[in-house]
This record gives sequence, structure tokens and C-alpha cells, in this order.
Amino acid sequence: MLEVCNLTKTFGSFKALDDLSMTVPKGAVYGLVGPNGAGKSTAIRHITGVYRPDCGTVRMDGVSVYEVPSIKRRMGYIPDDIFFFPSASIEDMCDFYRGIYPQFDMDLYHRLFDVFQLPKKSPIRRFSKGMQKQAAFHLSICTRPDMLILDEPVDGLDPVMRRQVWSIILSEVAQRETTVLISSHNLRELEDICDHVGIMDKGKMLLERSLEDMQGTTVKLQIVGEAPENLEILHESSSGRLKTLVVRGSAEEVAAKVQTTSPAYFDVLPLSLEEIFIYELGGVDYEVKNIVL
Repeated sequence: MLEVCNLTKTFGSFKALDDLSMTVPKGAVYGLVGPNGAGKSTAIRHITGVYRPDCGTVRMDGVSVYEVPSIKRRMGYIPDDIFFFPSASIEDMCDFYRGIYPQFDMDLYHRLFDVFQLPKKSPIRRFSKGMQKQAAFHLSICTRPDMLILDEPVDGLDPVMRRQVWSIILSEVAQRETTVLISSHNLRELEDICDHVGIMDKGKMLLERSLEDMQGTTVKLQIVGEAPENLEILHESSSGRLKTLVVRGSAEEVAAKVQTTSPAYFDVLPLSLEEIFIYELGGVDYEVKNIVL
């Protein structure tokens, strides 16, 4: 389990993280989302032990991650901006990784060439962006991490390879209970693979729940007629007589309230993760223009 408690980080007068707390259960696939500048990458650099917190703690299984090599060896990290040594091939990087991660799985390393089909001797700097991302996955998965941390992990990959990478990651979760933390702006993709989600804004955790709970507590109501006054409405739009409301509450609770007004028509629909993201941020004055439902 990963626990971030009351984490604060400032750079000069800018507060990048503001009393941030989050919990990633063991074996979970956790999506960390938020607008640009929300502090996601800064949070990840604390989780991986790159940054020292100004205050607060980051612990994995109860042990602080900062400057503790035994904990860092259990983490795999793929940043958005991937780094390799300038002239290194994937074989060279394999030797480097084996020196850091004693659990590096050479059998898996050789088998994954059937998946990624990367040149073994060519310098990685000559690879395309997508091939470099594949090389990072190839090496990181072979470290057999207890926790895998991914920042925009499939950016630059074609649709087939994206699906292949997610398949490998979810196989690790199912077989080894690997904990996965993913920061991404591709909310549609996260919705398919994540079971927990945290929404950040301005360095704080705005909302953190299981995806099932999150989708079960906010719904979309389409109605022709009068809506009851006791609904907690996050957003409202209309097209002719049809009103579309984003409402806090479960589908059953909202339907029961609407039935009391006997509208000509109504339907209660689930929200996508992208819609939840938009309307939760809208609730804290995050400006969203020209929303079309």
C-alpha cells in the first residue's frame, strides 16, 4: 500500500502541492488525474523519492520512500520524458537495470522481444518516440516491481501496441498483485483499466474514490418537465424541452426524487470518467466552456 499524508511542496513562492493526501491500495490500478499544473508530476516525483517533501510523508508498506534504496528497488517508474544513456542500446540498459534491481527477470526480458521486437544493438536514441516508450516498458516490467508508476504511459504508441501494453500491465496485476499508479489525460482509456481514481486540482486532492463508487454517486438526468427542487445539481443545459442535468446522488435516489414531480419523460444515465472530471472541477470554479452533452 502507498500512503501520501499531508504532502506539501513549494518552489519559491509557488505551492505545487498543498497538504496532499492519497492512498493507493495494494494490487489496485489507480488513475491520478487533474488539469495541467494540478501537481500530478510533482506528486509522482515525491512518490518515487526524487523530491524531498517540505512537510508530510510518503510511505510504501509503512516505510518512507525518500532515500531508502530497498523501497525504491521495489518500484518501477516510466516518466513522460524518458531518459536513456546517450549511446546505450537496450542490451546496455538491461545490464544497467540488472545492477540496480536484483530481481530483474532475464527470462521475461528475452520473451518480451516477441512482443516489442526492438533492435537489441542499436542505440535507443535512434528509436522513434513510440519505440523508446516500448523499450522503457520492456525494461521496467522485467524488474518485477511491486509498484509500477506511469506518467502518460502510452503516449506515442499505436492502438495495437497500446492494447498490448495494457494487457501486460493488467496481467502483472492479476498474477503478482502489482500496484499500478497511472497519471494520464486519456480518461477514456483510464476508465477501462482503473479501479480507483484520484482527481487533483491546484496541488490538492479534490476527490478520491473507487471508480465504481465515483460513478455511482454522480449521474446524468435527462428530463422533460419540472425537476424537483431538492436535487444537488452540478451542471444544467437544455435543448428545446429536454433538460440535461448532472446531479449528485445514486441513480436510485435521483429517480425516486424525480418521480415525485411526474415529469413527461426522464432517464437517469451513468457518467463517464471524463464527465465526472469536468463537473467535479466545475464545482471548484474550474472554467469549462461550450460543454456539449
